Order: sequence, then structure tokens, then C-alpha cells
Amino acid sequence: MQASGATEFLIGNEATIRLVVFLGILTAMALWEVAAPRRRREIPRLLRWSNNLGIVVLDTLLVRLSFPVVAVGLATIAQANGWGLFNIWQIPGWLAVLLAVMALDLAIYLQHVMFHAVPALWRLHRVHHADLEFDVTTGLRFHPAEILASMGIKLAVVAALGPPAVAVLIFELLLNGSAMFNHANIRLPASVDRWLRLVMVTPDMHRVHHSVDVAETNSNFGFNLPWWDRLLGTYRAQPAKGHEAMDIGIEQFRTRRDLWLDRLLIQPLRGPASGGALEAPERKTKK
Repeated sequence: MQASGATEFLIGNEATIRLVVFLGILTAMALWEVAAPRRRREIPRLLRWSNNLGIVVLDTLLVRLSFPVVAVGLATIAQANGWGLFNIWQIPGWLAVLLAVMALDLAIYLQHVMFHAVPALWRLHRVHHADLEFDVTTGLRFHPAEILASMGIKLAVVAALGPPAVAVLIFELLLNGSAMFNHANIRLPASVDRWLRLVMVTPDMHRVHHSVDVAETNSNFGFNLPWWDRLLGTYRAQPAKGHEAMDIGIEQFRTRRDLWLDRLLIQPLRGPASGGALEAPERKTKK
């Protein structure tokens, strides 16, 4: 299937499009958090945002230096060489895009579960969970080693599936945008949240995943589509303490000093790898 002019434009301007969408959603969520916050802020934004955004810059630089091609570029190469399932099956282009986006979303869900279940991977992923508050920058806070591992997994999935390049671009925009939206400290009317979470992960749905309660931490793994949690038994509607009273983070790292960039980078080396999904039940409930 030959790419249309619009598709070629989107793929050719991927970096610019992603930057514009990133900055637009980040700004919108930040303003929304000021106008209608869900939870009261206890820690100054300067402390958290400077370190959370600092790790984003480091992550971006490492990906660009480590990978000569990223997901959209690999999808283009796969299509040109006939690699992957979507280049073997002859299906309409619109259906290929829809199925590819859903397949990639499922892959991210399964990857997320794996990063909770495997202790070595949880050591990396817990940097994301150790934020003591929950706002738009939490959705961007990932250890560089996790970002590199995630990119490697994503490239392997793209090579195996051979999805249309435009589907990969759409997925990347959805993944980045939904991560900022569903981590935002924003208030939605209960009726809106109830209906919206039938088709996408809302902030109230994902906030449960950032509870200090391990049983709640190991629920609601979805980032964009909410269906995988419901289908695979990892869905939890609300936190036990309610959204205003629930404790955010993990038990191990609860000082403001732990929010600094240097501590974030060495955090995988510190302490036991507790909090993972495969812990024995008695450890999960121990206080």
C-alpha cells in the first residue's frame, strides 16, 4: 500500500508534530491543574517539576544517541521490506491502522505488567511510582534505563507486527498525550469520568495505580485504552481511601530529597525491590 501525500507529510515531520503535541498537552494540563485541581498540592512545583522535566531531557538525549532508528522509522523500513504480520495480511488500510494501534496499546499494557512483575525491571519502573505527588509531570518521569528498555521492546514489537507507519505515529502521539492526561491532577465531574473511562484511561482511574497500597499499585496498568484491565482482571474502580486522602508513591522513598534528579538516577540500586506484582501475599499486606 502506497502512502498518501498526507501520510508522507505526517511521517516526514514526525519530530515537529510530536514536539508541538507534547508542548500543547503539557501546557493545557498544567493550566487545568491550576484551574481545577483534584488533590491539594503539598510540595512546591519548582522542586518536582525541575527534576521530573530534567529526567525527560536526559531520556530524550539518550534515545537519540542510542537508537539510529525509532518506531516510526522502523515501521517504514518494515513496510518497504515486507516484514511483519501487517505486511503479510492483505487488509484495508484503515483496518490495519485501527488494529495496529490496538495491538501496540495491548503490548504496552503487557510490558507495564512485566515491569511490575520482574524485580529487576520493577527497580527501574519504581522511579516513576516514587513521585510523592501525582500531576502531569509524573507521566513523564521514567528512569533512562527503563526508557531504553522500553524502546527496545517497542522496536521488537514493531518489527514483528509490521504496522503502517502512520499507525505507529498515531500510537506514539496517543501514548505520550494520554500519559500526560491520565497523570494530570485535574478534576472531572464524576459522571464524565464514569462514561469517559469506558473508552479511555482517566486520571481518577490511573491515580489508583499510583497508590502506596501495593494491591492498588498492581492494578489499572493501562495508559490509553481501559479495556485490557477489565478483560484481564487488573481493574480497580477507586482507591480504598478515596482520591483526596490516598497516599501517593511507594513506601521506600518518601523524603523530598528522594525527588532530586541525582537520587532518581541511582534509585534502582537502593534498597530491596519490594512492591512488585509477584510478591508473596503476606508481604503485600505487611505495613
